[in-house]
Amino acid sequence: MYRKLLIAIDPEDDGEGKRALEAAMELLAEEGELHLASVYSPGGGGFFPHVTEEAPEQKEGEVREVLDLLVRKYLPLNRTASLHVVAGNAGEKLVGLAGQLGADLLLLVSRGGGGHWPLRRATVEYVAVNAPCPVLVLPALDKTEPDTREEASD
Repeated sequence: MYRKLLIAIDPEDDGEGKRALEAAMELLAEEGELHLASVYSPGGGGFFPHVTEEAPEQKEGEVREVLDLLVRKYLPLNRTASLHVVAGNAGEKLVGLAGQLGADLLLLVSRGGGGHWPLRRATVEYVAVNAPCPVLVLPALDKTEPDTREEASD
């Protein structure tokens, strides 16, 4: 059992968050600390990198609200989690946060190169190689296609 677990969460994927929290509950010691982290890109406006469509504080607040909702939906009532929302390069920020917290395990869900997090595969690889603690990468859940064989045989 781990005493300090850090989970990287994509705020735009509720299913991923649920899956990661379920796995964390199986791995976390009874008195362990759970930390949820999401890294967002501060963005930029091309030639005007200081101009963004929304203020960084607004984006951070939106991501924090999503993480808070995930915790309320999927975390058992007797458990708590600390939320961490940071701007920058996802791999570097996650590795830094794991070191800062003294995490015993960093948990990620991998979807390969797709999804909303840019360079997801590169991020997972960077974290796995550079993290100051063990890294557990959960494979993505494949979406099952409806079975249409019965309909075709009718």
